Amino acid sequence: MMLSAMSATDVAFAMAGVMQAVLATIWLLGAWLVGDTRHAAVYWAGYAGLSAVSFALLTVALHSVPHAEVLRAAGNICAVGGLLALQRGIWSFVGRRPRLVGHAGAFAVTIVASYVGLSPSGASLRVSITSAVLASLSIGMALDLHGHARNDLQFRWPWLFSLPLLAATVGFAFRGLRAWLSPGSVTTEMITDSALNVGSAMGYMIIALTFHATLMAMVVGRLLTELRYRSRHDVLTGLLNRRAMEEVMSAQVRRSQRSGETFTVLMLDLDHFKAVNDRYGHAVGDRALKHAAALLKASVRQVDGLARFGGEEFVALMPGAGIDVALGVAERIREQLAANPLPMGEACVALSISIGVAQWLSADDDASRLLVRADTALYQAKLQGRNRVVLARDLA
Repeated sequence: MMLSAMSATDVAFAMAGVMQAVLATIWLLGAWLVGDTRHAAVYWAGYAGLSAVSFALLTVALHSVPHAEVLRAAGNICAVGGLLALQRGIWSFVGRRPRLVGHAGAFAVTIVASYVGLSPSGASLRVSITSAVLASLSIGMALDLHGHARNDLQFRWPWLFSLPLLAATVGFAFRGLRAWLSPGSVTTEMITDSALNVGSAMGYMIIALTFHATLMAMVVGRLLTELRYRSRHDVLTGLLNRRAMEEVMSAQVRRSQRSGETFTVLMLDLDHFKAVNDRYGHAVGDRALKHAAALLKASVRQVDGLARFGGEEFVALMPGAGIDVALGVAERIREQLAANPLPMGEACVALSISIGVAQWLSADDDASRLLVRADTALYQAKLQGRNRVVLARDLA
């Protein structure tokens, strides 16, 4: 009976409100499940929740109820507050500092316009100003998402991320312009079961659903990126792991076989590392590995690949580097480790490293044989007293 008494506008507004309420719940669950995007998801839940409240207030205001203009004004305020929360969520997600002054100004303008719009003669002004604020926020978010997709995600079609918000910008701008040019007709349509209200609600639903899908795609994309990163990097040191280095080395061998470019491999092993773990504990041992990894990364060239190969063993791949360059880098690494012990309060843990160096020889040389030669040279460095660099001289 109640449903049969509802107008088309009631149904459209109610559907939009229920949709946003459901999405608010989904974002809250996402904030609980996905820690890395928790702040952004909470803001996005706030956007969806405020949008749902806005549609509920506007639906009630369609009927002959006391203080209908107050409800419409509150609905407009909730709509702007929702977009402000939406933008703060985007800023949180992309790592951009929030602009509090701009948001405070937009909210203040909306409050003033809503107050002025409480009188029948000011309703069109309220719609115009509120629509202008919503359009400004939408175009700002469209630019934010376009920049994130282009610069951070390096997406091929970054404009796709901003398309829903660009559509929202057009919709808000059209409604605001129409309210400004034809205040009487818009004011009448706002309080009746009009095609404008139904069309606006249905269009909003489509745009909002598309935008929520875009936000979810961004979250999933970040999760996939993090999974790919973790599958290729050592958790403790942040360097490449063994599997990733083997892939990089195989790719370098294929590239060198085509171009003839030489390259060199360093096999590195921290000296007496077991004694560090036995004396100070594994927590200090982990700190020593992270300390050593940071020194290694600072000592190699920017183009070089660096991996934790296992335990306290590391591998550096140096594209285009001959023996002289590789030996110079290896000596710099050795000196840096010896000169920078791990600080532990007032004491220090001395560290040193042994390094084996092997150069790619010819098109018949493969990654496994190259690593064997580098490992043999590393073994010789250990036998010769550690804390030294040994070059693999064999041509086998």
